[in-house]
Amino acid sequence: MTHVKNFFRARETSILIALVLLIGVATIKNPTFLFSGDGFRDLLLTPSILLLVAVGQAIVIITRNVDLSVGSVLGLTAYLTGRLFVDAPGIPFWLVFPIGILFGGVLGLINGALVAFAKVPSLVITLGTLYAFRGINVLWTGSDRINASDMPKAFLGLGTSAVLFIPVLTIIAVVVLLFAGWFLRTQRAGRELYAIGSDPAAANLYGLKVTQRVLVAFVVSGALAGLAGVLYASRYGTVDSQAGTGLELQAVGAAVIGGVAIFGGSGTVWGAALGAFLLLTINRALPILGVQDFWQRAVVGALIIGAIVLDRMLALRQTRRLVEARDAP
Repeated sequence: MTHVKNFFRARETSILIALVLLIGVATIKNPTFLFSGDGFRDLLLTPSILLLVAVGQAIVIITRNVDLSVGSVLGLTAYLTGRLFVDAPGIPFWLVFPIGILFGGVLGLINGALVAFAKVPSLVITLGTLYAFRGINVLWTGSDRINASDMPKAFLGLGTSAVLFIPVLTIIAVVVLLFAGWFLRTQRAGRELYAIGSDPAAANLYGLKVTQRVLVAFVVSGALAGLAGVLYASRYGTVDSQAGTGLELQAVGAAVIGGVAIFGGSGTVWGAALGAFLLLTINRALPILGVQDFWQRAVVGALIIGAIVLDRMLALRQTRRLVEARDAP
């Protein structure tokens, strides 16, 4: 009974209910939204790339930081993936996955080192690397772009293939989500991320490896953005210098809407994943419901503002309860 109550009280449950209601209303309006081969596939496939980036973003935000460079990391990695196939003909397509993850992890390490060792706010650092990495991408790409004809069919097939009606890209994203959720919930290092985000100074005094944990969080975020970049190349088949533009804001929005407190210390990757699904499902569903583009953006903005306000209210309520418990006779 307790588990049932906790389920319905969870922030993620409200996001899930909103997602189901949105899908239901859109399907009633236009049955092909869900009850068609492409409709069901797109419902699962489209959020997969954002889900990966949102999971990495959630891990960083939990430590009371933010990574605004993930869109640029994705773009660089996607173009690197295409160049590998062009410049190294015959390279096994599976090899681009560890290369992309490693490349993204290195870019994340740059962010993490600047934040953890230079003690510069992550908002400033990653805003700078957002433009720096994008500038490198534009310089490297120039007016060129990678086309589907430059990449092997087996690699491109991952972007459209499915196992038991579940897209392969969605399966990859869910496997990453399950591992991240397990790690944060059950492992000491994962729990320490929450402690660091709740109070970095207290975590330092307690002897937690704050610098190391923050560094790892940024590396994970970069690595997942790198993996997302490889999947982006497989999914869309065309990569230019603008790949991933704006994705960083969607990732932050997905995490915040999903209940990851922007002030750090609370939230789950499950919520961030549901937030990613909700965001992109809104983009697909509202045009079907006849909502204009302006109002689509307004709805997303209202969700983000509402989530931040709700988190702040919950934090103040929790603080008040702790004070009352301490002062009680």
